[in-house]
Amino acid sequence: MPFTTSARLTPGSAGSRRQSLLGKSERSLMRCRFILTLVVAVSLSAITAQVPPARWRGAGPTPCVGSDGGVLQCPPAAGVIAVRAGHLFDSNVGRMLPRQVVIISGERITEVGPESQTKIPVGAQVIDLGRATVLPGLIDAHTHMFNLRRPSGTTEGSVLIAVQNAQADLRAGFTTARDMSTHGNGYGDLAIRDAINQGRIDGPRYQVSTRGIVWGPAPASSAAPDNPLDSEVVRSVEEARAAVREQIGRGADWIKLFPTGDYSFTTTGEAMYKVTYPMLVLQALIDETHLLGKKAACHVFGGEGQRNAIIAGCDTIEHAFGLTQEQADLMVQKGLYYDPTFVRYTEPNLDDHDAKSAGGKYRMIPIFEKAVTMAVATKGLKIMMGSGVDGSTYSHGTQALDFEALVKLAGMSPIRAIQAATTINAEALGWQDRVGSIEKGKYADLIAVSGDPLVDITELQRVRFVMKSGKVVRNDMVQSASK
Repeated sequence: MPFTTSARLTPGSAGSRRQSLLGKSERSLMRCRFILTLVVAVSLSAITAQVPPARWRGAGPTPCVGSDGGVLQCPPAAGVIAVRAGHLFDSNVGRMLPRQVVIISGERITEVGPESQTKIPVGAQVIDLGRATVLPGLIDAHTHMFNLRRPSGTTEGSVLIAVQNAQADLRAGFTTARDMSTHGNGYGDLAIRDAINQGRIDGPRYQVSTRGIVWGPAPASSAAPDNPLDSEVVRSVEEARAAVREQIGRGADWIKLFPTGDYSFTTTGEAMYKVTYPMLVLQALIDETHLLGKKAACHVFGGEGQRNAIIAGCDTIEHAFGLTQEQADLMVQKGLYYDPTFVRYTEPNLDDHDAKSAGGKYRMIPIFEKAVTMAVATKGLKIMMGSGVDGSTYSHGTQALDFEALVKLAGMSPIRAIQAATTINAEALGWQDRVGSIEKGKYADLIAVSGDPLVDITELQRVRFVMKSGKVVRNDMVQSASK
């Protein structure tokens, strides 16, 4: 089933055979980067590049040079933009401010203030959102840009789908995202992340976790070697630490861990959760991650494995169907974040799974809804907005459904739900100095909706304007003018 660890994660490389299998992973990453170079030919994105140092002897005006050494048309010079906002959501204090102006120079915000007190520079491009509500660009803390790779899937096809998914998320207002493993596509997320950062393609500003690391309870077998494109399999503390070093060394921003597997019900209806890593291995994985200055995210469903993840200090706890009050309180004490991915695991297909495995007598969805509602009511628990959008049962670009679920099913206030996808997520990612609020010095990431999401949270499902780093990605609302 789509939500089980075993169905999504085929063992990857580990131990003494790691070097012999790296070739396939290396070739896959190189192919990802080559394909993205081809995608540039049809991309409308601006390119950040260097002007050739020598006198240009080719066609047309002097071009810029891309990261691959190829030449390409230089982007236009950055100008000054003024955005008039009918209402502006201050995510730091959770308040809607009337009649505001945001001044932008290049990628960054240079001034924010009331319309009556903020002077618009002469010659600035003015974007009039005077009848709209402007909010910070949203942050999705749990995406999967790559769809689950099928046996017949190709690197070329997977990359093109990932680009499409990333662009759908951006147009939906998610200007930043944390991607939580590539679903059998190796280190491909590094190529996507870097291409976006270089301006080659449009997409959210990503932090990525590459392959993820899973526990291999059975000894390695030369007859059935681990797949180097899937999650990396470890079988000891030493292999665990080595896997963390390898993935971070290749460019991973996060380490994705899986302390629990699937769940089942006893004959009396008690939920049981499979434990994966021994505690010593889990602790080594998290300690090595922290030693290298990175953070770990733990996919858990409940039980002992979930408790182990909290005790070991996993920075973000993902899903947690069986979260208890004791565990939530311990998370507050340890300063950990909770990312429920609420919609992803209250979909009807979860009931379909339970109907097959438990004959319809017992269901996980009510257990999960109770856990998330309890978490929302737990004082001091930092709850993130992460969708788990994956192109399998949750379409990219629709993840604003999670705001509605948090508000209507879990009892979260609209203000807090929006903060979960702005200030809280920015803090969890360590990017509170650059995203998550509309402030001087931060990236000019703005979205706009027609109505008031504090009154109707579903407004966030109808984003009509998106700006990322001062570039308008989508504007279905108004025309621009010059002052």
